[in-house]
Amino acid sequence: MNRFFAELKRRHVYRVAIAYGVVAWLLIQVATQVFPFFELSNLVVRLVVAASVLGFPVALIIAWAFEMTPEGLKRADDVAPDEYIPGGAHGSSRRWL
Repeated sequence: MNRFFAELKRRHVYRVAIAYGVVAWLLIQVATQVFPFFELSNLVVRLVVAASVLGFPVALIIAWAFEMTPEGLKRADDVAPDEYIPGGAHGSSRRWL
């Protein structure tokens, strides 16, 4: 089980989950405060909430399966854990994100 959580950390799934949660919370807050001002239906607010909830597992799956590199998205299996990526975070040997 520790290997699984270590792999989640290595693939930055935790970071994506936290970032997604913060952005989704902010979007829902804006929707609930601003949409009634523009007299938009409550259905629109419900759609924003539903899209946020349904998008969460999709974001986690994408975070697990892909890695961001200077060349764009690559499958995580195609990038070695210790591969040097030029221009990476602070010039280190770690991958982006």
